Amino acid sequence: MPKIEHLALYCRNLEAMRSFYIAYFGAKCNEKYVNSTKGFESYFLTFDEGSRLELMAKTSIIEGEKPGFEQLGYTHMAMSVGSKDEVDRLTEALREDGFVVVGECRTTGDGYYESVVLDPEGNRIEITV
Repeated sequence: MPKIEHLALYCRNLEAMRSFYIAYFGAKCNEKYVNSTKGFESYFLTFDEGSRLELMAKTSIIEGEKPGFEQLGYTHMAMSVGSKDEVDRLTEALREDGFVVVGECRTTGDGYYESVVLDPEGNRIEITV
């Protein structure tokens, strides 16, 4: 049965992104992979249920659209935190720490309880039960 093995994001600041996902979502991180010939570095972050996020940096990557805005292609990642109370708590903790909340805690039309915040580089994260 197919499953998504991991998602990958190119980052401006690899270390800030790594720290964010470890601090707020409990990710475990491998050793940094570096390929100096290609100007490439990456970390794999693993979450409790086994899903993984690859954070990458490459010297040849060019900036794209404005971070945080909806656009074609990747639009968000959903992180399940287990309960409505934890969605509320984590959303407020992120707000207090200066992260942008672009969608307040609510129950959506399709039944999800969620908020939407931006990570340090403006990627949208749904925090859901």
